[in-house]
Amino acid sequence: MKSIVVFCGSSRNADEKYFNAARRLGEMLAEKSITLVYGGATVGCMGAVADAAMAAGGKVIGVIPKFIQDHEIAHEGLTELITVESMHQRKLKMYELCDAAIALAGGFGTMDELFEMLTWQQLSLHSKPIGLHNLDGYYDGLLTLTKRMQTEGLLRESDRDRLLVGSDLESLLKVIEENCDGDMTSGKLKDMA
Repeated sequence: MKSIVVFCGSSRNADEKYFNAARRLGEMLAEKSITLVYGGATVGCMGAVADAAMAAGGKVIGVIPKFIQDHEIAHEGLTELITVESMHQRKLKMYELCDAAIALAGGFGTMDELFEMLTWQQLSLHSKPIGLHNLDGYYDGLLTLTKRMQTEGLLRESDRDRLLVGSDLESLLKVIEENCDGDMTSGKLKDMA
């Protein structure tokens, strides 16, 4: 695994434990020489994961829409900062640059990015592993909802089981690495036809 996209919150108001988890993940990726791909901002856990990876000597690629960059929250101290026009282009570019994904604690934006990757996976457009860091049960409600989706016949158990969940970053990253087959079809989504 050469690169991983990290989805996480941009809020400055998150509990310090989420910032600490973001920093730890950034350090871990740098230690393993895994490129961090993320949303390109300086704020919240997004900024924390990037800063930690850069401080540990890692490679960090940020992808940010122009309208966000214009609000002066773009991280200018990265290995590379890619500017796109829209949120949709941002998600596609981050997907193209990664071999796997992990979602840390976050809000609507994190959920949007996570569920788009999961939907593409469910549609067999890719087979990249997707992890969910369930620190202190943050995602317990979401996991209960996905179980309800399954029991109500709205989600296949096999699709639900593809989401790799862990409360410990080291173990979660190991499972993600073990499930990364290295054949990422050059980062392009498979043709739906």
